[in-house]
Amino acid sequence: MTDAVLAEGVSTTALMITAMRAIETRRPDGLVRDEYAEHFVRHARSGVAMPTRIEDVEGGDAHPVWGRLGAYCALRTRVFDDVVRTAATPQVVLLGAGLDTRVLRLGLPDAVRVFEIDRADVLAFKTEVLDAVGASGDVRCDRLVVDLADAWDAALLDAGFSPGLPTTWIAEGVLPYLPRAVEERVLGLVDRLSAPGSHLGYEVLLGQESPEFRDHELYSGTGDAIGSHLPSLLDDGARPDSAGALRAAGWEIDERPVADYTARYGRGPDPSVDDPIRMSRWVLGAKP
Repeated sequence: MTDAVLAEGVSTTALMITAMRAIETRRPDGLVRDEYAEHFVRHARSGVAMPTRIEDVEGGDAHPVWGRLGAYCALRTRVFDDVVRTAATPQVVLLGAGLDTRVLRLGLPDAVRVFEIDRADVLAFKTEVLDAVGASGDVRCDRLVVDLADAWDAALLDAGFSPGLPTTWIAEGVLPYLPRAVEERVLGLVDRLSAPGSHLGYEVLLGQESPEFRDHELYSGTGDAIGSHLPSLLDDGARPDSAGALRAAGWEIDERPVADYTARYGRGPDPSVDDPIRMSRWVLGAKP
């Protein structure tokens, strides 16, 4: 296999999240086990070498990006993994799937259809690496990919998605990059395409438009850590009240700070540290 090149920007952040999963996988008390993550990091020709072990990071867990932000992302992945496991719907849609490997990690059964929506270059790179390491044949569920460049709702239907079946929607690390109006449209489409019994998980970065947030070392430090300045990719507008809109549409919504999940899982970012993570909220929804 010839090492693939991932485009800069959002796909670079997908590689960053994957490196964080690789780091978490190597921890004896890791919340996530992703044996494929390291392969993506090693096959991508990135301008910045990304670690796959916390021992390779200067400062270790004290590093703002690979330590604290990595703990946030690992916990987020585990929480959303458990949403998929518990909901056990016949369809799963990963909005902005990136290099996530839930189709492999969760051992989803044959009857489940998983739709991965992302940019064509990201999905092609993922498939190329999985093929190269012999993992594609281990996927038990029905994996279908949808190009984000298309009108994704129409492309999703064309790929075989059924609005009449309960669906679990996961938007992990996606909505904060979108302008307010686009986020509202995306979640409006999720509502319209969701049958009763559907579930949803996404995150809200409160205050992401503020200088205090954007200048904090957690996010500004990504320029050196991954070669892409994360705050410049995040939308700089105030976030909409998407949870309120979903409640008004009949969804049962549970919106909690990250600290609640650190306490529940016994691992994650230290809730006593005063930084933007304390403002983050994870939203889990169910459509009765």
